[in-house]
Amino acid sequence: MNYFHNTKDIPTIVFSFLFIWLMITMCLWILQPFIIGFTWAGMIVIATWPLLLTMEDALWKQRFLAVLVMVLLLILVFIIPIILLINSLIENSGLLITWLNSNNLHAPELLWLQTIPIIGYKCYSYYHHLINSSGVALLSQVQPYIVRTTRFFFTQAEHLGFFMIHLGVMLTFSILLYWHGEKIGKTIHQCAFKLASHDGKEVVLLAMQTIRAVALGVVVTACVQGLLGGIGLSISGIPFSTILTVFIIFSCLVQIGPLVILVPAIIWLYWAGDNTGGTVLLIWSGIVCTLETLLRSMLIKKGADLPIILILSGVIGGVLSFGMIGVFIGPVVLAVAYQFMLSWIKGIPLTSHPTMSSNGEKFKKQKNNC
Repeated sequence: MNYFHNTKDIPTIVFSFLFIWLMITMCLWILQPFIIGFTWAGMIVIATWPLLLTMEDALWKQRFLAVLVMVLLLILVFIIPIILLINSLIENSGLLITWLNSNNLHAPELLWLQTIPIIGYKCYSYYHHLINSSGVALLSQVQPYIVRTTRFFFTQAEHLGFFMIHLGVMLTFSILLYWHGEKIGKTIHQCAFKLASHDGKEVVLLAMQTIRAVALGVVVTACVQGLLGGIGLSISGIPFSTILTVFIIFSCLVQIGPLVILVPAIIWLYWAGDNTGGTVLLIWSGIVCTLETLLRSMLIKKGADLPIILILSGVIGGVLSFGMIGVFIGPVVLAVAYQFMLSWIKGIPLTSHPTMSSNGEKFKKQKNNC
């Protein structure tokens, strides 16, 4: 009897694995500065690919003109609002510094401390001792917090600088992805088919559908709510409405909602005696919140036939785990895991699952494959 020995022994397999692992690690290390920007570019290009094809059809089938228009739109959506926000912060900080230098800042008397039984008079005396000692004792008490606050602001300035760099990288990679979208999409589908046959291609399809669902149902809804909330703040006469609009958009992206900004503004208007402005903003806030529910559910279903709670949970968990890029990463991971779990429970292939099939037909009908 002849025995055939495997030509690849265990040391060869181990060293091959170590070599592949080393190459992957080195590649990720080299590409680390570009990963966030490239990921953002990929998400944006996938979400806006149907718009690019529409632009290309309208511009005499010229890909160059369509890419140029899309890049201008990205600059209009991402770069210009950030520049306006920074400019607004600089102007408002100048007003704040002028107000602080005008000696209008006085420590409150806090006479109500004396009305507290037992400890009230001691607290009142200690507070005025800190105030009347030329601020030296008070400064010694708050100095650790000043250091932490200063470090926090420097850290945020550093993050802002990196964010601007990532935006530049995102715009650069977006141009390349828009220009070579079909080739890159074909390569991704081939890799997915090589790894998991037809199931791999369906997973890629599901990921693209989920990204578009998040872009439509979460990002677009947040931007619409932010703009409408900012209009309401401006009409009601709320100061710093530009900065508050950005905060509304961010709070809507992380699924906190616009009321965290609008409700304090309404209370402030009534407190200041502007009952008309407060009532207008109150009615406007109700319209904005109602629009959120209707618009988000409609747009998410248009992007992908997935449970809304699944996508919203992915958005919140993704933001908490990965930052703003998690707005897309979280729902994609949960959607893929959800479909795999359903296919395993029902004992049918992933390609035969009704949700996947409907998404595939929708995807082919729209001619949106990147």
